Amino acid sequence: MQVYWTKINKIIQESSEVRTYLLDCPQDFTWEEGSHTHFALEGFNTGDKPNRSLIRHMSISTLPHEDAIGITTRIREQCSEFKTILKNLKVGNEVAIFKTHSNVPLKREGKNVYLLSSGVGLATIRPIVLDYLKRSDNVNRLHSLNIDSSKEFLFTEVFQSGPNKKFTSQFVDNRKDYYEKVKNLAADNEGLYYVVGSDEFLVQNIELLREQGIKARQIMLDKHEQQLTEFLSFDL
Repeated sequence: MQVYWTKINKIIQESSEVRTYLLDCPQDFTWEEGSHTHFALEGFNTGDKPNRSLIRHMSISTLPHEDAIGITTRIREQCSEFKTILKNLKVGNEVAIFKTHSNVPLKREGKNVYLLSSGVGLATIRPIVLDYLKRSDNVNRLHSLNIDSSKEFLFTEVFQSGPNKKFTSQFVDNRKDYYEKVKNLAADNEGLYYVVGSDEFLVQNIELLREQGIKARQIMLDKHEQQLTEFLSFDL
């Protein structure tokens, strides 16, 4: 396993509780849209075994052409040891990344693609949208729907509806409106549905999509194969 040590080159306060840490790109480090990585703080590998409290599984919110590895995360006032340390890091501090992989690259199958996310889950969705805006081949159209009860919606400069690119974006701040919109989107029984958020959020969305006749193979989750089976195996 290769561990890349790299420096924080910029910290962006996206909202009152959300920050993006932009990291320098190591020379041979590559990734694609929808990627996640293991993000670790100094000291995680100093003992006989990795200190898992200093490691988190994080989505990368940027694409390689942006020349930075973006890690976007919510840091509340009361937070874990990991988030407390992260909150106090400055530009120039070192962090580690390793085991980078994408479970949700953009499928180019000539279909409509629907991106359903909750809160900071939009960090996973952002690179997928950027990849589509850069090259829309074999995607009929792209639609993003995000729910964030804080009303501090993220990445609004990217998530703007663009009819020329066949990209539309919606933000809602309550569950009733969100699930009504998901139900309407699911009228497209040929579409592909990407769902990103907490496990509870995934289960609720999967149940609603399946009730509307969407098949398990049409639902994309940021989970490895074994977890996918657990989330998608139930029959209606």
